[in-house]
Amino acid sequence: MAQFELTFLGTGTSTGIPMIGCRCGVCTSPDPRDKRDRASVFVRTPEQCWVVDTGPDFRHQCLRAGIDHLDAVLITHSHTDHIMGFDDLRRFTFDADGLIPVYAEPGTMNVLRHVFDFAFNGQNRYPGYLKPEPHEITGPFTLGGTTVTPIPVKHGKVSTLGFRFDRPGMDGVAYLPDCKLIPMESMALLEDIGVLIIDALRHSGHPTHLSVSEALAVAEDTRAKAVWFTHLSHDLAHGQLEAELPPHIRIAYDGMTLGFG
Repeated sequence: MAQFELTFLGTGTSTGIPMIGCRCGVCTSPDPRDKRDRASVFVRTPEQCWVVDTGPDFRHQCLRAGIDHLDAVLITHSHTDHIMGFDDLRRFTFDADGLIPVYAEPGTMNVLRHVFDFAFNGQNRYPGYLKPEPHEITGPFTLGGTTVTPIPVKHGKVSTLGFRFDRPGMDGVAYLPDCKLIPMESMALLEDIGVLIIDALRHSGHPTHLSVSEALAVAEDTRAKAVWFTHLSHDLAHGQLEAELPPHIRIAYDGMTLGFG
């Protein structure tokens, strides 16, 4: 297998695509790449595998991708489209002593503890129940042979995390699904990045997400060798947008897998 394999479980914005009640050209598109679950990725390495975010579509994303084991869960932030499938992690903690390590920055972990108190309070450690093991992110950490570096970004008024993944002999891979502004100190963490996966919501401006032109500017500043746009709205048709982009910048779609090493 590849040393690092990343599968896009979802590439859509908070409404999902098609959006309920919408008959626009993208929501009714016959192109399967225009059907987008809430944003999430699954990473597999020879030592461990993990997901980033557990949105409302998490159960069927796992079934579609054939995920039957997880060693960890990373959460970017606590908005509902990124955490509301959290209880479906119970399938990975069925044993009485089964635990799933959950990584999030302290503020996000506090929200998880509140929303999913039944799982975190220690009173429901039964077979078949969700049993998270909290790990508050305060700096880089490792998952198997992968170094994970948190990348703080601004998502409107909310601070959220992206993640950079590095392994020996592999160009770094960065995943930033929800951002509007990348501070200078975070841009420094993207130096020499090989693959940048970044928020590109729509063409017009938005108060909490990068537009396509803004995402293109970030991609140019990072000098990433390859760029994949994600967290797309129904304003963007896959085929049309991809035809307008430089060759090294492509559009991610649900179910696609990137392999490295």
